[in-house]
Amino acid sequence: MKRQDYISWDEYFMGIAMLAAKRSKDPNTQVGACIVSQDNIIISTGYNGMPKGCSDDDFPWNRDGQDNKYAYVVHAELNAILNRGGRDLRGSRIYVALFPCNECAKAIIQSGIKEVLYLSDKYKDTMGNLASKRMLDAAGVKYTRLTPGVESLTLDFIPEENKK
Repeated sequence: MKRQDYISWDEYFMGIAMLAAKRSKDPNTQVGACIVSQDNIIISTGYNGMPKGCSDDDFPWNRDGQDNKYAYVVHAELNAILNRGGRDLRGSRIYVALFPCNECAKAIIQSGIKEVLYLSDKYKDTMGNLASKRMLDAAGVKYTRLTPGVESLTLDFIPEENKK
């Protein structure tokens, strides 16, 4: 008899997005994204961070002041789109921890992604978030707040031969 406690595809792909978020150096907000084809193959991942060639140590991570992170950081969704290696994203879906901002919504629409699955809608009342939803609606991109059947997943890096 097969195992019954395995995770769903949605939980798996959101887990990949959450794992990608662990690569972010942002001290306040870590977001990851995972783009998946119509036949459940991972196309790309991304997380919020500085552009290639821009040292994480030389650019600001603060949220306030005139020179802050917002002018420099590439969001997880855009990083995943840019990291796709030329693969076609039409008809794909993107899993992301935080509902996409208006700039990422534009990139999602332009790239042909047809569905956004997210965990948090923390900024739902902001103008940028409302603009995202308006554009996604107009472009026919579905968005769904994911309610996983599990609260957390634990990974261990213990080799099989060392497990008790």
